[in-house]
Amino acid sequence: MAREALSTDSVPAATALRVTINRRRKVVRLAFLGPFSQGRQGAHWYAAHHALARLLSAAANATVHAYVYDADEGEEVIAYGNGRRVGGEKVVYEDAELPCPLEELDDEAFARLQSRWPMGHLAYVYGLTRDELLRIPRAPLARVLPLEGTAAGSEADAMASLEALLLGPAQPRAETDAG
Repeated sequence: MAREALSTDSVPAATALRVTINRRRKVVRLAFLGPFSQGRQGAHWYAAHHALARLLSAAANATVHAYVYDADEGEEVIAYGNGRRVGGEKVVYEDAELPCPLEELDDEAFARLQSRWPMGHLAYVYGLTRDELLRIPRAPLARVLPLEGTAAGSEADAMASLEALLLGPAQPRAETDAG
């Protein structure tokens, strides 16, 4: 889960959940949308609110990663399993240990360094590049699900929207000679 600015999505309710997926790597990203989760203050909000990640890890019996990415300040990834914190790492950019002064690092060397930071390591776990992971919030396969207010609509509409996102268009069944 991460912070992101409201973009072209209109969010009529006070809060919503933005569900974004990368089907190739089967990565699902959940991000709350609301006044509390926007801008730099949103990154700090996410750093302190991991209840959804804990609950999902217990309910799905899977590892769930919560992350905070602030391009100006730093990045943090926390892993939850069975409802408990099972790992994590944080880098504050101004405190990061560099092998040499920043101005002496070329782009390739800096990219290798970033690949060892929390977001780079999480990307590796998911089989993505760091850039691909950081672009997931802007992926075209996304839905905003209102969580409250009159715009929340019916639960059936929300489920249909979520199923369309996660499952995609129905694939025709392959026919066999057996019928």
